[in-house]
Amino acid sequence: MTENDFIENLKNKRQDAYGMLIENFQNKVFATCLSFVPNREDAEDIAQEVFIEVFNSIHKFKGDSKLSTWIYKITTNKCLEFIRKRNTKKRFAFLQSITGNGMPLDKTNYFTEMNHPGIQLENKETSETLYYAINKLPETQKVVYTLHKIDCLSYQEISDVIDKSVSSVESLMFRAKNNLKKLLYNYYKNES
Repeated sequence: MTENDFIENLKNKRQDAYGMLIENFQNKVFATCLSFVPNREDAEDIAQEVFIEVFNSIHKFKGDSKLSTWIYKITTNKCLEFIRKRNTKKRFAFLQSITGNGMPLDKTNYFTEMNHPGIQLENKETSETLYYAINKLPETQKVVYTLHKIDCLSYQEISDVIDKSVSSVESLMFRAKNNLKKLLYNYYKNES
């Protein structure tokens, strides 16, 4: 079956096509979700949302890019949406703790998945520190860094996912690396 036939079957809401979609993309989507949201349960929930979104909006897919690129774009957007909502909840919880109406969220209990296929780090603490630093990056730098270094996408693939030129992706990656060096240097300097 060609990709065009597969897409047509998805557009016609065929159940077997949906099963094939999940079979072909579930590991990649889950790994990407885990790259952005290092908590297994949340990453699974986001991955489910991604497949529902793909299935419900496949009629919007124009074929300007590969289907996999379009799915990466949806996955990245769902992850960023989740992070924004989580950060809003953290701010609200922090404000409640100041006014005595609640307890602040404990970030260290959030990290449940440190054996991500794209990251081989020695221990959970180091992984948490890295994820914390990555999440401090500006959004576009975080997306580019995560898709390249953790999910192993090429600059061209990232360019297709975020609708920016390859040179913009390279520039964002350069800035992300420099910002991470500063963040991690400051973190370890303050720890000692």
